This record gives sequence, C-alpha cells and structure tokens, in this order.
Amino acid sequence: MKTRLVVAALVLLLPGCAGSDPNGSKPTFGGDMAATPDAAELAVAKQRAGIEPCPAAEATAPGDRGLPDLTLECLGGGAPVRLAGLAGTPTVINLWASWCGPCREELPLFARAHEAYGDRLRFIGIDFADSAPDAALDLARESGVTYPLLSDPDSTTKAPLRVVGLPQTIFVDPQGRMVATERIEFRSYAELTAAIDRHLGVEP
Repeated sequence: MKTRLVVAALVLLLPGCAGSDPNGSKPTFGGDMAATPDAAELAVAKQRAGIEPCPAAEATAPGDRGLPDLTLECLGGGAPVRLAGLAGTPTVINLWASWCGPCREELPLFARAHEAYGDRLRFIGIDFADSAPDAALDLARESGVTYPLLSDPDSTTKAPLRVVGLPQTIFVDPQGRMVATERIEFRSYAELTAAIDRHLGVEP
C-alpha cells in the first residue's frame, strides 16, 4: 500500500517538469504561471531595447518559393507584418525564442551583422512559440538586437516555414523567394556572414 502511494505521488509531480515547446525542452523563463504583461509594458520594454519599427510590406501576391501569406504581430507593438509582402531587399529571417538556449548564444551575432550590413540587408526576427514576450524583449536587449521583431506565439509559421526546431534562419532574395533555410546554431560571426554570402551574395 505504501509503495502504491509513493508511485501515485510521483506521477502527480511529473507533469510539472514537462516542457511545452516544439522540442519538448522549454525551461520556465518567465513561466506560464506568470502574469502576461500588458501592451503598455511591452511597448516600454521594446523602447528600452531600441527595437526598430516593423517594416511595411508590399501588396504583392506570394509567388513560387515565396514566404507564406501570413500576417504576424509586431513584438512589443506596432503595425502587423504580412510575410508574403517582404520583398525588394535581401532579407534574413531568424526564428528564435526566449526559452531557446542556442538562440541566446547566436543572437549577438545577428545583432552585429545587422549593424555591419546596414541598408543592404534586412534582418527580421520571429519570436516563435514563446509565451513570454517580456522575456523575449529582455533577451533582445541583452543581446544587442535592434532589428524588427515579429511575434508568433501560436506557431502559425511552423508548417509553412517547416520549423522543426530552433534556431532556424531563412534567407529571402529581393523577389521575396526563400532561397535557403539553415536549421543550425551559428557559432561564429564568420560562419553567419559566410552563409549570407553563399545564399544571398551580400558581403558585410
């Protein structure tokens, strides 16, 4: 009888240790139990981080290999962005989240590249499957990220962008076509810039 009671108690405790991210390993950065910050608080956090406004998308129809015709909210407030309308400038889209350890390591590399490439290359981050937008904005600030950030808490881009884990980086040419996807963590600035040159033909 005593053994059965101990086993039952352990079973009740196990669900609290399980993650809810796409990889089943989500730590509690801000936690699902914490109160969700309101729009005003997020706007302040975005301003503190120096995040740029989200870009205006062109009214174009999605073409072959184009980005999905989905509209995502701007993280921390701002005009929503239609992914299919992101054309005209070579673009690097990085999918990340506050709970993603490898993302935390590579975000400073993207921040550095954003500064180095200037107007010749557009950088956009998508905060993916993240229930803690405040933690995401804090991480962006700590990492030096100031390029526009979109929010996809419900993982609407998972199937269209074939997201199997984070981080993931998508390279989009000036015509809005997805020319390559890297499902790796970039471990050095040289590795990131080499991928940009290889896929988009743009050097820092």
